[in-house]
Order: sequence, then C-alpha cells, then structure tokens
Amino acid sequence: GAFQNPSPPPPPPSAIPGPASTVMRAPPPSSSGWGALVQQFMKAAKSGTKDGLEKTRMAVMRKVSFLQKKDHAGRDPEDDAGYLEVAVSEVKHPPPVLSPMPDGLSSQQVVRRHILGSIIQSERSYLESLRRIMQEYHRPLLEAEPRVLSPRKIRPIFYRLREITQCHSMFQIALASRVAEWDSSEKIGDLFVASFSKSMVLDVYSDYVNNFTNAMALIKKACISKPAFLDFLKKKQASSVDRITLYGLMVKPIQRFPQFILLLQDMLKNTPRGHVDRLPLQLALTELETLAEKLNEQKRQADQVAETQQLARSVGDRLLSKLNPEQGSLVLCETLIETVYGDRGQVLKSKERKVFLFEDVLVCANINVKGPPDLSSLVPVGPKYTMKWSAPLLLVQVVEVGQEGAQGKDTPYQPSGTKRPADAFPLGLLVGKAILGPPRLYQELQELQHDLSLVEEVTLLVGTLQGTYQNLNTTVAQDWCLALHRLIRIKEDQIQSANKCRLRLQVPGRPDKSGRPVSFMVVFNTPNPLSKISWVNRLHLAKIALREENTPGWSCGEDGGKPLPPSGCPLLACRMPVFALEAALHNPVHCSLLGFSAASTSLPQGYLWVASGGEGAQGQLEIFSLNRPTPRAVKSLPLGCRPLCLEYVPEPVPPEDSDGGPAASGPPGAPGVGNTICVGLDDGSILVYGSVDTAAQCLLTLPHPGGGAVLCIKHASHFLFAGLRSGSVLVYGRSEGGVSRGGLSVGLGSEPVRALLVLEELVWASSGNSVMVIDGSSLSTQRFEVHPDPLVSVAHMVRAGGGVWMAFSEGSSIRLFHTETLEHLQEINISTRSTLLSGPGRTHLRVSSLLLCQGLLWVGTAQGSIITLPVPKLEGIPKITGKGMVSLNAHCGPVDFLLASSSSLAPQLLKRDSLPEGPDSAFGGDGGSDSASSQESLPPPGGGPLQAGGRGVLLQYRLRSTSGLPGRPLTALGEGSASSLESLEHSVEDGSIYEPTDDPEMWVRGRGSAREGGRRDRVTSAAVVSGGRGFRRLREGGAHGTRTAGGGGGENTLMVWQLPLTV
Repeated sequence: GAFQNPSPPPPPPSAIPGPASTVMRAPPPSSSGWGALVQQFMKAAKSGTKDGLEKTRMAVMRKVSFLQKKDHAGRDPEDDAGYLEVAVSEVKHPPPVLSPMPDGLSSQQVVRRHILGSIIQSERSYLESLRRIMQEYHRPLLEAEPRVLSPRKIRPIFYRLREITQCHSMFQIALASRVAEWDSSEKIGDLFVASFSKSMVLDVYSDYVNNFTNAMALIKKACISKPAFLDFLKKKQASSVDRITLYGLMVKPIQRFPQFILLLQDMLKNTPRGHVDRLPLQLALTELETLAEKLNEQKRQADQVAETQQLARSVGDRLLSKLNPEQGSLVLCETLIETVYGDRGQVLKSKERKVFLFEDVLVCANINVKGPPDLSSLVPVGPKYTMKWSAPLLLVQVVEVGQEGAQGKDTPYQPSGTKRPADAFPLGLLVGKAILGPPRLYQELQELQHDLSLVEEVTLLVGTLQGTYQNLNTTVAQDWCLALHRLIRIKEDQIQSANKCRLRLQVPGRPDKSGRPVSFMVVFNTPNPLSKISWVNRLHLAKIALREENTPGWSCGEDGGKPLPPSGCPLLACRMPVFALEAALHNPVHCSLLGFSAASTSLPQGYLWVASGGEGAQGQLEIFSLNRPTPRAVKSLPLGCRPLCLEYVPEPVPPEDSDGGPAASGPPGAPGVGNTICVGLDDGSILVYGSVDTAAQCLLTLPHPGGGAVLCIKHASHFLFAGLRSGSVLVYGRSEGGVSRGGLSVGLGSEPVRALLVLEELVWASSGNSVMVIDGSSLSTQRFEVHPDPLVSVAHMVRAGGGVWMAFSEGSSIRLFHTETLEHLQEINISTRSTLLSGPGRTHLRVSSLLLCQGLLWVGTAQGSIITLPVPKLEGIPKITGKGMVSLNAHCGPVDFLLASSSSLAPQLLKRDSLPEGPDSAFGGDGGSDSASSQESLPPPGGGPLQAGGRGVLLQYRLRSTSGLPGRPLTALGEGSASSLESLEHSVEDGSIYEPTDDPEMWVRGRGSAREGGRRDRVTSAAVVSGGRGFRRLREGGAHGTRTAGGGGGENTLMVWQLPLTV
C-alpha cells in the first residue's frame, strides 16, 4: 500500500515507475501473497465503511512480513520515516473499463453511466500526467550526465508527487473493481469516501500545495542560473504531443478535487431519491468539498506568505518592518494599472503596479520583472518590487467619480508624482474642479432621493384619506414611489458606467511647507468590475477590523481560546439598542437603491423588521433600513397584541403560458399583492403587511377561531404554514392574489409546534421530541423521533444541502439528520467546543438560537455567547468537520434570535462596459469626447427623466389606468366631462419608458429563461444579526471571566456582523 508517512523524500532513480507499473516498487516474493493483499484492499473498498481502507492497510502492515521499509543510501533518514514501496502491475490490475451498455436502462441510468465514464477518463488522464512528471522530468534529471541540477535541488521541486501518484494508483484499482460491478450495484459514492477521507490524503496534498509556490520559485531560479535546465524544459515541451509545460502538469494536483466535485455534483443530480447511492454521493461531496476548502486555504496562505516575503525583501519601509509573513496579515494583493489623466480626460501614462492591502497599511509597489524573455511561458515569473508609496489604512479614502467636493474640503490635493507634467492630474483632478464624472449627475440623484422621501410621506398621508378616489389612493401613490425608484436606478446607471473598473483612492502625502496635510489622488484601472467591488469591500472591512471590538473579535474554541486574526472572521459592524425582542426578518428590496460601490460597503440592501413585545399585551414592529453601513430606524408600527414570529413571503412567481411569457393573472392594470410580511400574534391571528416599498400597510388579518398563539410561520410555493401552541399546524393557500383567508388545521398532538421547516414539497414540524413530516399536497403526516428524552422538545431547525440541524429546549447538543432517509448523522455538544463555554457555572449551557449562513453554523446560547462551526456549502451533508470559533462579543442574556440577511448585485452590474482609453461617457459614449467634461448629464433612453421645461416627467411605473380602481375620479371639472377622464389617464407615449421589461424585480432576477443562467455571476453581500439583552466582552484566553462593556446589561441590543462579499 501507499503509505502513511509524515514526510517521505522524493524517490531515487531505481524507484521511478516504468511504463508497465505504477509507482510502488518492492515486488513481493510470491504473486499469491500480493494477490491476497490486494484482495483485502478491495474488500475494504467494497464495504463502504469510511475508514475501511485505512484499517485494512494497518492490518496488512502488521501481518505481512515481506513489506519491509527500504533503506536507500544517501537518503535523509528523517525524511524516509515509514515509507513503503510496493509494485502494482497494470497487467495484473488493468485500469477500469466500463462494459457495453445493457438494454432497458432508464434515461437517468444512461446519464449516470456517461458520468461514470467521465470519471474513469478523468482519473486515467490525471494519473498519466503524474507519471509524465516522474518519467519525463524527474527521472531524466536525476540520471542526466553531466548533471543539469543537483539531487538536492531536484528533491524539493517534485516533493510529494510520488505519494500522490500512489494514492491515486490504489484508488484506480478500487475504481476498476467497482466499475466491473456497476450494472448490478450502481454505487460509487462510498468509494470516494473510503479513498479520500483518510488523513494521509490531506497530509500528502497539503505538503504538495504548501510547497508548490516554492517549487515554482526554484524552477524559475534554476532557469536563470542554469541555461541547460531552461533548454531541457523547452525541449521537453516541444517534444510533447500536447505542448504542455512542466507548470501545466504540476498544477493538476491543485485542480484535481474541484474536478471531482463537479463530476459528483452531476452524478448526484441524476440520482433519484431513494437510490442506494444517493446518501453516499452526498457524503462524498462533503468529504471532497472539505478537502478542497482546506487545500484552497493552505494555497492562499502559502501564496500570501510568498508575496509578503518577496515584498519584505524588496523594500525597507518602516511600515513593513514589523510584518510577519506567517501571521497572515495580508488581506488582498493584485496587479492593477495606475493611470494618469490630463485636464481633458486624455490618458497621459499608465503602468502596472502591485497593490498590497495589509491589515493596517496599503502599499503600492513598482513591478520589476527580470529573467529570460521566454521564461514566463514555462513557469510563472515572480517579480521583484520597489516601493512607490505606503499609507496607513485609516487615512486612505475611496472617492467615486463626481464625489470629490464632499471629501477633504480642507485638504489640498497634489498630483501623485513629482515628475509628472504640470497638467497631469490623476483622473483629471484639479483643485476644486472635477473634470470627469459630471457633478450634475449626483445633484440630480440627490434631488430624486429627496423627492422619493417626500412622496413616501405623501403615500402615508394618502392612506389616511376618508374618501375613496380612483386617481388618489394608496395604489396610485405606491406607483409614484416605484417610478421614482426606477428613475434613481437610471441615474445611478449613468454614474456607475464611469465607476465600474476605476478605483480612485485619496492617499495622504507629505505635509506642505506650512505643515498642512496634503493628499493626492491615485487612479487604478481594475481588470473587471468584480475586482473593483472586491477592493472597495475589503478596504471597508479592513477598517472595521481595526476597531477595538474586532481586535480580536473571535477566539478558536479548540486551541485554548487563542485569538483569531480578524481577516478570516465575521466582523462586528455595529450594535444598537431596540425596544424589545421577539423575532426579526430581512425584507430584501428588488431594485438597486444603491450605487455600484456603495452596495459593496453597505449592509445587504433591504429592511430589518424587529418584532417587539412589551410587558403588557401590546407590541410593535420596528423597521430599520439596511441601505447604509449602519442600520437606521425608518418606521414603527403599533400592534394590539404581542407578536411572536415573523416571516417574509415573496410574491409568487406567475406561471408561464404556452408562448413562454407570464400568464395573465388578472385584469389589465391590476397590481399584484407583491412581497408581504406575515406577523404571528399571541392571540392566534396572523397579520399580513405589505413590504416597505408599498408603505408597510396591514393588508389582511387571518383570525384563528380556536385561539392558541402562533409560534412560527413558514411559506412554501403555494401554501403558508403556521405552527400553534395548541399543537396544530394551520395551512393557508397562496396565490398571486395573496393568502386565502380560510385555513386547514392539521393536528400533530398536544405539544406546541415550536419550529417549522419547508423542504421542497414537504414540511417538517416539531412536536415534542419528535418531528412530523407533512406532505404539502395531501397533508398526510409521518412521525420520527429525534431525541430520546420525552421531556425535551425540538426548538430550532435549519437546513443546508441534504441535512437538517436541530437544537432542543434543553441541553447543549445539536443533532444532524438526513433530509431523505431521516437518518441521524452527527451530534455535537456545544459546551465542549471552547473553554469559554465550559467550567463552573456553565454546566447547564442551552442552545437558544440556530442559523446557517455561507458555510457557517451559528449557535446562540442562553448565556449570551455565540459560536460558529464550519459546514460544507454544496449539496452534500452539512457535517461539522472543522474547528469552531467563539465570539468575544456576547449578549448578557439569551441570544433571542440569529438572522441572516443577504442581497445580490444584478449580473448586469458585473458586465464590463467598453472603457475607451479616453474620457468617460456616462451612458456608453453617446456624446463623444466632449461629453466627458460636460456638466450636463446624458438622457436615458426614451427621454430625459429630468427636463428643465416642457411637461416634465410622468410619474408612473406599473399602473396604466386608474379607471379600474374603486371610487370616483378626483377632478376640478364636472363629473360628466369625458375629457376630464382622458386628461387623468396616462397615454401610451408618456409611459413608454416605463415598460414592464424594466421592472426592477426582473432586472435583478434576470429576464425569462436566463433567470438561472446569471446566478453564478452574482456578487452576494451578507450580514448576520443577533438580538439579546445587553452587550459584553468575553475575556480573551480566559476560561470563565467576562466583563461588561458599554450599553447596560438590561438594554435589548442588536449586533450586526458583516461578512466579505462572495461570488
């Protein structure tokens, strides 16, 4: 076997595999002994146990006498500890071959066979690439006479490649056995689990990944210092059939597991529920994703260490003298193009710079590439750097086009460079004058935002009218608001076109002769809009990470409370007091209210609804806007009863008709109900509110005659489910017209229904220590027990991939169950995850809230502490496999709720517009070169939204006519005048720029069938909100001590954590 071995060296020439064998030399004395060995390995692979191969390997090593460790002269004995070399003949163990396809297979079985064929071909190609490295590069270099490189230099270049080849050779043998039985078993997931869940695989690949950057550096250095080696690489590439370089071959191990994941995802999609291979495939995805994530993180850290070391060697700046490359203080680095513009927007100079963002300093360096001109085609060339400038992070500001006047009015600007011509200003920036990005656009945007706030107030006033009027009512006023939202989006589109790939930074310079601070502006062109967003977001978060509450903000639970660097943790962005806490939800918005860069620094766009219950029977809803870096209270709604739960219910997607368009859902001009918020009350009724962009009015009340408090609410595509304290679940129908008033009651028992979870067409409802699975169509139920103690009830359920995590009314354990087989898969005791959570006085730790967000399982406790545990993000089983983190920012009382909020930038925003090397054009270059310096904005298609004269703007969005609305028209003319009605109606020409195709919801989701296609291109902003009593800081590294900081212990507090943008 191939084997466990902490750090084996590269093989000697005699151990290099030949064409007829794989990699394990040391043939056994008898073929029968070796056959028995392989049979034991095959038995372990077929058994499906996670560690079958590992246990069998250990048994074989103890019992088989001829497997002896070889002692080769000249090897480092410490590097050779435990290494075994065994030959595997391809004659006795041929590679896997799929038999001809039998008749009578279903379409899914046919697809699964094709995917299996892709796995076979992919693995065979991978093994061939590994053997090419060993046979065409490693062995010839060792055997070359005269020597091209010394063995001491060859060994680290090819470090661990032999062991990787051994792992996959054994996997191929087991794969061949499984392929031969495919038509009878159709099972492969367990083979991946058995082969790649062993620590040996992670160790070997980790060593290779960590050494990869060093290996490439050694190859580059050898190419420069040894011309014979450079010539050797050129000849090998030229003589190969595919012309692939050594670098192209050596990068394949880094790409291997992402390839496996894609193949298994396809296999899982074509494996029906109930199939014997479904759960093993999900477990295999989990193992491979966990392995790939660890390797990616190690590769990222290794690259950052290499970049930091290269920079530290090249510069001697005092700001960098204290940098420790091993601490991971480098947040982001990228090659950007610095561009200098003249006073008319012309490009004067552009040059590549390497920009480094550290935890507290920003560094810009010149790039100096040395070496043979053709070296870069063979291996990535690591450049040398010279310092251009560096600045403390807190003094660096991002300045968007047109916003110069609002920033640093008392700070004079100077060009970023002393040797530039007198008229060379960064992005055409003159003192007090912005050449590019006409300020008129921002003025118009501010006017629109001002008008929107006034119209929202008018909308609230219109709702208080006593009479009913066709053309003056809440529906018409809401349409005004939607129209203004669209005008704001048009204006921001014009501004964004100049901002998408331009990163403008105001950087502090040396003081002038009088001692006044001087700043200069630097403009970087980014490779794409995504890079620009990432830089703005990371600069913003890096500043938040420097705040006291984030230095540190988290500790590692398993390492004795060791503080963690803030760059890899959620950051506490703000905390704020609230009246009282019962529940909360995120109400996303379906139109872009923020600009391109503002969206990358703000919290997820939308509104935060917080349900508050007072001491008596009263309650209220508090609404906060999240469209800024900190929440802002915008509205409070009084309630006659205490609210217990909230649920955001998006507008149902209308079915498509035969022509592919949305089917008609009502009379022309009739607005849909839109997105709603359901509020469950203590008296058993449910209030249905419109979302904030429709004035947040109560649209409907769903009474429940039997009483019983509503403890939880969840929605499905066609139903609304409400769990009651009486032990029943109410089921309401949903359609495009809203929620039906009549509900069906499904009795589950006498225990309160404290948690609901919707899984496609099924609903899981808690009932004591069991969960009832309700079929959404037939309302039939199935019960399964999830906790052995009948006095314990299920309190929380969250789902990710193919698993559901549950927390209970008592105890500190959480349990994982499979969504399809209902099998119990894992149990975690939270109290054992950190010394901060255990010890005297903490034996009765209880889980009070649960949340899954972006690969982290958030657990809130009754003691106020918050723990996060890593879980996979894909379709596999969300098993906890890594170390947890404990937040050093905690509540004084129970964590009442944990809420995830997220919003996505539309795919259109990520498409790079054509950016000529001349002046900016706000809307794609309509106005030619002069438009860049014009102080007038360009009109949008179909007419200008703001006009100095004429009729002005027709403020309508979706509403084409008011004649179908109830009431009489409000007009100064006589009621019988037909012309009065015509004058009040909107003409088609006037409303042409407000076509339904420009609906902001469609604009965000994509149009028609392209809705799914653009999801991979989206950038997602995410935040987590926790609610509880008070705020305190846990003592760093201490086991039990805490101290209260700020905001008294009795004040209800919201804490908001911001996460980095994800693609």
